[in-house]
Amino acid sequence: MTTVTYNAGAKRKTNVEAWVRARIKPDQIERYLDSGRCFIDCVAIEQALAANTRPDPVRIREILQKSLAVETLTPDETACLIHVQDPELLAEMQQAAAEVKRKVYDNRIVTFAPLYLGNLCVNNCAYCGFRCSNVTEQRQVLTLDEVRRETEVLAGLIGHKRLIVVYGEHPKTGVDYIASTLQAIGDVRVKTRKGWGQIRRCNVNAAPMSVEELKRLHEVGIGTFQVFQETYHRPTYERLHPRGTIKGDYLWRLYAMHRSMEADVDDVGLGALLGLYDWKFEVMGLLCHAIELERKFGIGPHTISFPRIEPAHNTPLAQHPEHQVSDEEFKRLVTVIRLAVPYSGMIITARESAALRREVLPLGCTQLDASSKIGIGAYANDQPEGDQQSDRQQFLLGDTRSLEEVIRELAEAGYITSFCTAGYRCGRTGKKIMGLLRSGKEGQFCKLNAVITFKEWLDDFAGPETTAVGEKLIAMEMAQIKEKMPGFYDQFVGAYLKTEAGARDLYF
Repeated sequence: MTTVTYNAGAKRKTNVEAWVRARIKPDQIERYLDSGRCFIDCVAIEQALAANTRPDPVRIREILQKSLAVETLTPDETACLIHVQDPELLAEMQQAAAEVKRKVYDNRIVTFAPLYLGNLCVNNCAYCGFRCSNVTEQRQVLTLDEVRRETEVLAGLIGHKRLIVVYGEHPKTGVDYIASTLQAIGDVRVKTRKGWGQIRRCNVNAAPMSVEELKRLHEVGIGTFQVFQETYHRPTYERLHPRGTIKGDYLWRLYAMHRSMEADVDDVGLGALLGLYDWKFEVMGLLCHAIELERKFGIGPHTISFPRIEPAHNTPLAQHPEHQVSDEEFKRLVTVIRLAVPYSGMIITARESAALRREVLPLGCTQLDASSKIGIGAYANDQPEGDQQSDRQQFLLGDTRSLEEVIRELAEAGYITSFCTAGYRCGRTGKKIMGLLRSGKEGQFCKLNAVITFKEWLDDFAGPETTAVGEKLIAMEMAQIKEKMPGFYDQFVGAYLKTEAGARDLYF
């Protein structure tokens, strides 16, 4: 582990300050504006919310039919859903959300692990344990060898196939470091019981970048690029992110996804940190962001995340959020997001408790993390499950169960865990995957690949109890494939038998 003393020495401080000053490219904001205005109109959002506080049941049911047709809702339609109070209508909304999820993604759930590579940061966000003024935080950045060791545990012992790799905003973890660590992760191969373990997709959660930097990452090979706006409410954003910091520029962050699309990184992930402002406004902001991307680029977000703010070391605002979101409100907003942006993947993270994730998953979520550790170097250091080092991580987790525990529970509930990454390597990204998702055709490819990759994981990593539950689920899935996709069945069985014999990474 390499420990970095933050802000040590006048020369280092000068270098960091120069890097900060050069980060924001005004021309890479202005060219996306509409007559000088950004697409988040706070007044218009508040007006839409105020105008739809008493939605008509007939209109609600018409809106649900639009969601079931996998059409993006308008702000007014979404505001109507947000304000539904009638228990019967709420139940219909939840049922429709579950049906939309099945139509677009079937019963598949994608799993991943977060991998934090450093906690250096030049920003000073009021709610974040990594903020530069938090002098009690233990600052670290991983070397490439340490990154490889983390990956060996994740791919070789736990069995993950995809990661979300998280980087702070600092010159030591800038684009050069991101590119080299992505290559290091991709090079790791670990022998397993019958095959090998390898990370096949690296999604990246990082600070906003320039078009030129994003083009470089596109060449290296990057999965979904995530930049969370934190809060779409501009007055709140500007109050929580001090002027003079990179993150203090609301528009530089807001247009990060536009620059990503321009650089051909066309799978993007949106998110808001719930608890900074009214959740109703944040849901509307996420919708407006999705609509803007569809309008400008013909591609909406690949994923949407909705993390609630969690306690962080030496961070009072995180201990007592100004706009605390209750569990019931959380379930409602997940339902509304699924209905408002019906094609998008939805990520429910291990910030939430295991119990709440069980309740929320049927409302339309498609991805979750497991065996998660967010301390720097925590996987290779063999940090015990559930043991969290608060002064080395950004916040505290609510669900620290192992990947195997989560997979077994999902299988018992009728969900198949998919480790498939084929679509991205076959070019089913951006506009191509959006069309397939809206039509439901993507689910046909993914059903076949989900079963093959699930079998692969069971054979390489699962214990006897999980294997028994998983094999029972596979038998049911194969019967469905034979019934619903008879033309693919023989070819599918051939690939399945090769996988059973030890072949790996087969896909359609």
